[in-house]
Amino acid sequence: MTALRTVVWSTGGVGSNAIAAITSRPDLELVGVWVHSPEKDGKDVGELTGADPIGLAATTDADALIALKPDCVVYAASGPDRDAGAVPDYIRLLEAGINVVSTSSTGLVYPPAYYSPDWLGQLEAAAKAGNASFYVSGIFPGFASDQLALLMSTQSKHIRTITTTEVALNDHYPVADVMMDGMGFGRPLDFEPMLKTPGFIELAWKAPIYLIAQGLGVEVQEVRGSLDRRLTDRDIEVAFGTIKAGTCAAVRTRAAGIVNGREAIVVDHIIRMARDVAPDWLSSEFDATYRVDIEGEPDIHCTMTMGAAEGHSAGHAAMAATAMRVEIGRASCRERV
Repeated sequence: MTALRTVVWSTGGVGSNAIAAITSRPDLELVGVWVHSPEKDGKDVGELTGADPIGLAATTDADALIALKPDCVVYAASGPDRDAGAVPDYIRLLEAGINVVSTSSTGLVYPPAYYSPDWLGQLEAAAKAGNASFYVSGIFPGFASDQLALLMSTQSKHIRTITTTEVALNDHYPVADVMMDGMGFGRPLDFEPMLKTPGFIELAWKAPIYLIAQGLGVEVQEVRGSLDRRLTDRDIEVAFGTIKAGTCAAVRTRAAGIVNGREAIVVDHIIRMARDVAPDWLSSEFDATYRVDIEGEPDIHCTMTMGAAEGHSAGHAAMAATAMRVEIGRASCRERV
């Protein structure tokens, strides 16, 4: 079997996990890695991901990576305004005939609900022009907030509400602009993060809500979002810096899909920088916990945990699972669509 020539776009938490998985598999060949920072340009990929050198230098030169004509790109770049930077990259790659699997643009886990019809049309046109495929997935959304919920729904003959919840300890996440400007961690409550932008939460969680609705054959009239934040009473050291006492150390978003005038499909997302912040919220002793709660006949409650239990704060389980979800997408690299 000929190994698929693969490029990974970024060396963050998800990208690093993807790189480790690719280099351990005989059916995949890592031929290039893109990095955003000039400081990382030319550095050995192994060293950038905390492993031994592998003899492959990372690059900021996207054109050079496209010129390699890889079979597939694993796109894992992140930022507070993800799609604005990612969609033009997707289009270039697809038009060049390169298959793309991505964990970055979570709104595309269910393309019919994507917030930008114009971008969606450009992506479809690019994929057709390059005879290439495009697949987006992740853990939440991409699995626990939608696919797992739909699987659990098959156990009830009547469903009134479905609630999916993520409870995560994200002290390991290193991207400061995402965590601080995007989500508001380490900021006072009068700071307005991107999450507080009117309509942002609704757009962020629209895809899994509409995916579940489509699977159940119901119509969502609207999506309603809410944001809650909690402060820390002490300094907390995390991967992106120090969260000072009196600033935000826990964030909760809630998006509810309205069906027949009531909340029927709910996505609840709880992220902490330390386990003891916001003790009245749902908590977990694991790095990440995913729940599906169905009120119906019968009621269904499913809990899935990742990572080690109390005392472990590395928190890489969800990132590893996110990267592995797009491993199945690489199968599409074998046959162009």
